Amino acid sequence: MTTIETAYQQLLQPSAVLAEDIIKIQGDIMILGAGGKMGPALAKLARQAINKAGISKKVTAVSRFSEPGVQQDLEKAGVMTLNADLLEDDQLQALPPAENVLYLAGTKFGTTGKEYATWAMNAYLPGRVAEKYTASRIVVFSTGNVYPLVPVSSGGATEQTAPEPVGEYAQSCLGRERLFQYQSSKHNTPLFIYRLNYANDVSYGVLLEIARCVMENKAIDLSMGHINAIWQGDANEMAIRALLYCETPAKTVNITGPETISVRWAAGEFGKMFNQTPVFVNEAQPTALLSNAAEACCLFGYPKVSLMQMMKLQAEWLKQGGKTISKPTHYQERKGKF
Repeated sequence: MTTIETAYQQLLQPSAVLAEDIIKIQGDIMILGAGGKMGPALAKLARQAINKAGISKKVTAVSRFSEPGVQQDLEKAGVMTLNADLLEDDQLQALPPAENVLYLAGTKFGTTGKEYATWAMNAYLPGRVAEKYTASRIVVFSTGNVYPLVPVSSGGATEQTAPEPVGEYAQSCLGRERLFQYQSSKHNTPLFIYRLNYANDVSYGVLLEIARCVMENKAIDLSMGHINAIWQGDANEMAIRALLYCETPAKTVNITGPETISVRWAAGEFGKMFNQTPVFVNEAQPTALLSNAAEACCLFGYPKVSLMQMMKLQAEWLKQGGKTISKPTHYQERKGKF
């Protein structure tokens, strides 16, 4: 393992606080939609935290597991796995009960032209899952895309900002929240709505996209001139710890880093790291898709991995040819067309 890979793995280890909190979470943990960008790392982090705490608790990852090797990797790490297409109702109903559910299932890309499939996955399915797991505590992954674009000077949308989703993807994500809230109110199911914006790993995320453009001398679109970012490991820790904060009515919290990040500034910093001069197109607009993370920092503390740590790690990862995945965030999109 290289030095940079060792540093990366160290940043994925469970914190002492997570190990303490996982003892307080009563019952086993099930992760629905565990085969995507964050799911495998989330499942392994939960398993490692349980081991670190020295307690007995199962972690079950549920997915179609369409990507080769993911299921085997999870099982090797001590995570139980179940193959299921959640949209097939017989497969959903066959799943075992779970005291704690982390709901990650959803779709973003390919929305345009297949709006019906997006709504089925992001709104119909959540209603079915919420109806099945009425006796569970549920953390529902959502997105900051449900908010309107806000002035850059505002500090970002807070949990009190009224949703104004732009485009059918964001609208369907608000639908996901509303269907879970409906079943929660009907059955008194404790719920935590986890509005994420954006998680970053060295293999994907907004910082990777900016860094790669700088390194490869490609133009960076400044139309969305400001962003949020949080280390995936921190976001995953918050998701697990959020099981302690599920409430009825549902608790809604923005999950992101504390900074409003200038894309121009971030590109300039990467330029220093790569000894490149960034290339830009378009002008930064006075509004952006931004979330205020004050409530998350109050509940969970500030992220343990700082913005500059993420950026330096990202630059070194690219310099050394580290593996990345082709799942762009499309953070530049201002009209909600994914």
